[in-house]
Amino acid sequence: MFLSNIDQVLNFNVETVHFFASHEDFPPQTVAEKIKDALEKILVPYDFLAGRLRLNARTGRLEVDCNGAGAGFVVASSECTLDEIGDLVYPNAAFAKLVVNSSDSLEKDGKLLCIIQVTSFKCGGFALGISTSHATFDGISFKTFLQNLAALAGGKPLAVTPCNDRELLEARSPPRVTFPHPELVKLQTHLGQELNAPVFDAAQEALDFKIFRLTSGNFSDMKEKAKTSPSARVSGFNVVTAHIWRCKALSQSEAHDPDRVSTILYAVNIRPRLIPPLPESYAGNAVLTAYANATSKELQEGPISKLVERVAEGSKRMTDEYARSAIDWGEIHKGFPHGDLLVSSWWKLGFDEVDYPWGCPRYSCPVVYHRKDIILLFPDIEDKNSVNVLVALPSKEMEKFESLFHKFLSA
Repeated sequence: MFLSNIDQVLNFNVETVHFFASHEDFPPQTVAEKIKDALEKILVPYDFLAGRLRLNARTGRLEVDCNGAGAGFVVASSECTLDEIGDLVYPNAAFAKLVVNSSDSLEKDGKLLCIIQVTSFKCGGFALGISTSHATFDGISFKTFLQNLAALAGGKPLAVTPCNDRELLEARSPPRVTFPHPELVKLQTHLGQELNAPVFDAAQEALDFKIFRLTSGNFSDMKEKAKTSPSARVSGFNVVTAHIWRCKALSQSEAHDPDRVSTILYAVNIRPRLIPPLPESYAGNAVLTAYANATSKELQEGPISKLVERVAEGSKRMTDEYARSAIDWGEIHKGFPHGDLLVSSWWKLGFDEVDYPWGCPRYSCPVVYHRKDIILLFPDIEDKNSVNVLVALPSKEMEKFESLFHKFLSA
């Protein structure tokens, strides 16, 4: 199976955990049987998940060999109860035990693209831990996969038939780069030589991590401040991103230079932006990186409305032609996103809205590995209109970030 230039550079695993309360009609053993049965069935429409990544020596491109080698399925148990785990929103390193990482046990050549682990807890609750190669799904198509898995587990037909034609995002021939792409940087190694090139380096320094909660009340206040006219519409994502951006950039030691330019990156779904639009059911990666720039002086002085506009402009820039130009750039340069800060939003993906035969998850989250230049947005477990902002920084920068976070919130 052909992989697009967006898929090509995402050869790393994404691990998610979905927690469920106990259900008298569905003890964990029954759930495990139903999930295993559903996984077997889902590998027909999603046949690539049973395949293996291969480097095509002739083209130098990664592709999926749909050889039916299989997906992974694991059953595990824990002596804990769900309540003993504590706050599910708080990133817990132990959650990694609820997922099997394919690279732990297999050679690179035989790396599984999908592994599901069902872990039962002493209270009768359970967790689904799912590890998939990011080359297979983006967040939107992964939610569709979960909806289909849930439907099959309940003995129903697929909720959505996936569109597996990745050639819809093939580069043009010849490639035409019609825009500058400062959000992308060239790869220094051949894709086949280094299959796990990091989007952001994982620095070895010690990091503190903290969750900052923004309530629906905070949103109302921030949106009001960001309006340029009484009738202006301001998106929640744009206002949160602008707020985080200024706090992160100004917490760095380099921020004393007023002319230093900071670049923030964030993902944009290109399915509806292409001409013609991609099917909503497109199963591959159909998000590209938008960017916004501002100097330390602009971030310090604001106003917030100006920064929100910059973030909005980055999203508006992602037209059909810009997206095609970025894909063509990848054909020529084999690069990946590059900036000072990436905001990765899990906030509105809706994994916890997927309805399984035993109900929706109590909470769904990624297994978090801390990166100082990646800030994650999560939904709140109690209030769906609130958002949790996960930040990992060296302690001095964290102190500054926290101070700025509250200062700009109350300004």
